[in-house]
Order: sequence, then structure tokens, then C-alpha cells
Amino acid sequence: MAASSVILVHIDEDVGKDDQTATGGKSAPYKTLVHAFLQQPPSTPDIQYLTRKSVTGPVNEGEDPSVRLEWKPATKSALKKATNLYEQRKKKAAKEQELVIREREEAEKRRLVLEEAKKVVIKEDESLPKPLKIRLNETDPEKIKLRPSDGDTPGTRVRVVGRVHHLRSQKDMIFVTLSDGYGLLQCIFTGDLVKTYDMMTLTLETSIAIHGEMRAVPPKNHAYDDRELHADFFTIIGRAAGDKEAITTRVARDSDPHTLYDNRHLVLRGETSSSVMKVRAATLRAFRKAFEEKGMLEVTPPAMVQTQVEGGSTLFEFDYYGEKAFLTQSSQLYLETCLPSLGDVFCVCPSFRAEKSLTRRHLSEYTHVEAELDFISFTDLLDYLEDMICRVIDLVLSEPLIAQYVKNLNPTFTPPSRPFKRMKYAEAIEWLVEHNIPNEEGQPHRFGDDIAEAAERKMTDMLNRPIFLTHFPTEIKAFYMKKDPDDPRVTESVDVLMPGVGEIVGGSMRMDDWDELMAAYKREGMDPSPYYWYTDQRKYGTSPHGGYGLGLERFLAWMCGRYTSLPPRDWHAVAHATACRFGLAATFHYYSTRASWRSVLQDSGEPQGTRKLEVGCRQRGSGTLEALRLTT
Repeated sequence: MAASSVILVHIDEDVGKDDQTATGGKSAPYKTLVHAFLQQPPSTPDIQYLTRKSVTGPVNEGEDPSVRLEWKPATKSALKKATNLYEQRKKKAAKEQELVIREREEAEKRRLVLEEAKKVVIKEDESLPKPLKIRLNETDPEKIKLRPSDGDTPGTRVRVVGRVHHLRSQKDMIFVTLSDGYGLLQCIFTGDLVKTYDMMTLTLETSIAIHGEMRAVPPKNHAYDDRELHADFFTIIGRAAGDKEAITTRVARDSDPHTLYDNRHLVLRGETSSSVMKVRAATLRAFRKAFEEKGMLEVTPPAMVQTQVEGGSTLFEFDYYGEKAFLTQSSQLYLETCLPSLGDVFCVCPSFRAEKSLTRRHLSEYTHVEAELDFISFTDLLDYLEDMICRVIDLVLSEPLIAQYVKNLNPTFTPPSRPFKRMKYAEAIEWLVEHNIPNEEGQPHRFGDDIAEAAERKMTDMLNRPIFLTHFPTEIKAFYMKKDPDDPRVTESVDVLMPGVGEIVGGSMRMDDWDELMAAYKREGMDPSPYYWYTDQRKYGTSPHGGYGLGLERFLAWMCGRYTSLPPRDWHAVAHATACRFGLAATFHYYSTRASWRSVLQDSGEPQGTRKLEVGCRQRGSGTLEALRLTT
């Protein structure tokens, strides 16, 4: 009698593979028994599973290691375990297959529905009143009449344009929240409008024009400004990408910070980020109004300079037609030159610091609010700063919409209480020692230490009130700061500290004596010749004067508790956004004009990838001069 044909399936747990290259033969065994079951099920007649561990299999004492190469029938326990896993995977595969079939059926149904939707054509009803074009923040009752929720008095027919901010469907209705940068408006679509192809395929951020009647929101319902637009006609202006390229995929809620930075242009479309930008604009308005109230004149100093203000280690250097030049660290020196002819002056300009710092307080480019005041004392300067800060906050919060933004962004923010605490540097050192707050080396603070951010913030938060920290030692402050006549070890300087954020303003009285200023140049090892125009102010009618600089981003961070730059310019963020994008092992700090690309890149001493970098940066199309420093 002929022997029955047995199907032998081989599994080698050491060298087998659970992929398409495995056949179950001796030369191409599977790796696991469950995978063997999936490829050649145990229900197959006359099938037998042979296993081995050709490399790690057990070898009894005295046995030849070649026993590992022997194929042995799978044990009952191994077969039982594999069977359980096999059944689980079969069920899972069946469900997945059902899902695939169902999705295909649904996709086909949707395709047919969309094909029918293409046949639906809507036309504007010419018998309706001509729509009034409005922005979404238009609420003037003289212009916009709302149909009562329980009445027949028609509301104003309007035309609005914007982008789809939110989108939801409900039975035979589609609700669209429209945004135009000025406000938000809920729009309701019904009837044939929801049957159109354009409405069925509507995506977030699609720009659209909508005509319809303005109505009051029914009781117990909610909508922006308690009103809604009932659409009677619409046209798509610019369709936004969907599916894998949808904005919610590009900037998901759980996206990492680098992804959010690279997609900052899309993040700004969110309510939070756009609210911060509106508070920023209101704060700039408030500063200018407060300056105007004090009779101060705005000037616009240059951004490209040949002198330093805050130390050479933080300068962005570039070639200026064969001469060495820098991006400005501060406009202070230029503001001082305006005092004799223009009176008290201020500026709101970008400043640049080449600080390789990853703290949340340091930006390579920031908006610098600076002012210089003539014929004042140090006490006058402190009084002025306190009044200015409080006045700006009052002006910002006097705008109801902006005040609501601030409340939404930072519910714990409260305007600073007056008077601000006035604390000398020496007193702060004593306070830090008494409260066991060490310096950066872990040692007790000593006179002469530059108080670090962590210690400074801890002190400010514990005292929980605005602080004027004054009279810093000469050695840790800038060369131009005037010494205290009563204690030459220290300067008439001030940092304004706020709970939760730390320093937001730095200021001082400026040296007004020619001899003292010349001695300061010498002490700092600075050549006074490039500063002749600054030194001349002490030659031709000197006067006691002082000023300050305020970082707008820090001021806003204090108010809003959020990121406050349009796209931030700091060492880490710019490095990621550019070096990673172009595949270069480099760090870029950029600002200036596109005309300087080639000379800057050549001067960097980094020939490899220069052309690629230049082209790549141009393609980014920022329109601003970018790439002033390349550090490998």
C-alpha cells in the first residue's frame, strides 16, 4: 500500500523569515508557527509542522551541536498557543476585510452621490434684495437688521467673504463658521445648497463668498454675536486641500514644537495665535498713544550700524561694501543724539542679539520699544517707567475686544498694582542669601554676581509684585551707564521685573560727562573713534538724561502667557527651520536684504552647499534679507 503524501512545513525560530521570501521548505523556513498557520492553515489535510532552533536550540551535555539542525514535530503546547493566536488573527483579518469592503461600498456610494451633486446647479434669486457687502465684525444695528427668531420681519441680506473656520453637518443642514480676520460668523446652509458638489466637498480653510439673510439666534442656541446668516447663495473662491494635506493634518493638536514652527503660517490661522497678534497690534497702538500723551516724538534709527551697545559677543556681523558692520543691538545711542533738537524721543524698531540661548526669554530678533528722556533724574526715570507701563496696560484693556482676548489667553493676568517695589541690587543679593537661593554655580550669591534668570524669577514670584531692581554694579552693566554719585561701585540702572516672566524693561541714566565716558571706553577696551558722534553729545551742551529699552515680546508674554512672535527668530528655531530643511549642518541667523546673499555666504567660509543654500533660501521667499551668520 502506497504511503500517504504528507505536507511538511518547516519553522526555524532562529533564521526563518515571516515574509514573502519564506515558503515553508527546508531552505526557506518560516520564523513562527502562527505565521506558518496563516500561510498554510492547519485545516489542510495531511499537514505537519516541523520546528527547530538552528542556532540557539538546547544541546544536552555530551551531544553534538548538530542536533540543533534536526527538524522535530511541533509540541502540543506550541500548536495550541499558535492555534489561539491564529484564530485571533483570522477574526481580526476578517473584520479588516469587512471594513475594506464597507469602505469601498461607501466610497462608491459617495462617488455616485457626488456625481449626482454635480448636476445640481444653483443660481442667485434675482428677486431678493441686493446683498450688502460687510465684514464679519460689522454689528451696527443701523446697517444690519436681524430677523427675530420668532418674527417675520426680514433681516438684512448681506454678502460676506472669508474662510471656513469650522464645519459640521446635521441632517439636511450644514453649519459653517466663517472667518475673515476681523470676526467670526455662523452660516447655515439648507435645501439645494447642501446638495451641491461644492458644499458636499467643502474643506476647512476654503475661501468662500456667501449671500444670505442675517437672523437672531433662537433662544437656548449659541453663536458668535448671537446672530447667524441663513445662506441663499454661495460661490467657492479658493478651495483648500483636504485629506492628507488638510490643515488639521499639517498642524494637529499633538504636533511637536518643530512641526508647529515650520507651519507657523498655518498655526496663525487658529483663534489663539491670531488673538495674540491682535493683542500685539493693540499694544503697539497703546505704546504710541502713551508716548504721544507725554509729548514724545517717534524717530526711526538705522538697523545697520558700525558700533556696539550691549557687547561684541552678541553682534551679528556682516560685510558692508568692504567694511565691517553690524545689525543693531539697540537704537539707544542714536536716540540720545536726537534729544537736543527733538526733545524726548522714542522708537519701535527691530533689534538683534546673537545669543545662542535656548531660554524662552531670548530672541535673535525682537521688537524693541526704546525711549530717551532729557533733563531728568534717576527718580524721574523710575516714576516715568511706572507710569508708562501702567498707562499702556490700561489703554490695551480699555478696548473691550482686546481685553476679552487677554482674558481668554491668560485668565490669571491682572494689571500691576502701584507703587512698584523699589529694591537695590545689594538688597536683592541679601534677600537671595537669606532665602537660600543660590547662584548658577550653586553657591550663595555675592555682590558682583550677575543674578541669573532662575533666581531673579524666583525672587519676583515670591515677592509677587512688580519690582524696580536698581543700582547694579558697574562691571556687569553697559559702558554708557552713569555711576551713582553716592556709590561709584554701582550704576544708576534699573531692571523692571514682573511676576511670572521676570525682566521686561532695562534702563539707566546715561553718562553725561565727557571724561567719564572716555574712561569707560578705555575700561572696556573700546576704540572711541567710531563713537565720535556719540561722544560729541557731551561736548556740545551736555545734560542729565536717561532712557530704557523694552522687549515687546516679553511684555506680551507677561500679558498673554503665549508665544508672541509672528515667526520667532531664535537660535534653535531658525536652526531647525533652515538647516533641517536644506540638509546642512549649520545654524542660520537671518535678517537683511536679499541682495546680500552671495557676499554673506562667501564670507561665511562654508563653500560646501553654498549654492544650494542660496537657492533654497530664495525659494522660501521671505522678502527680507536673511542669512547674516552661518555657524558650523
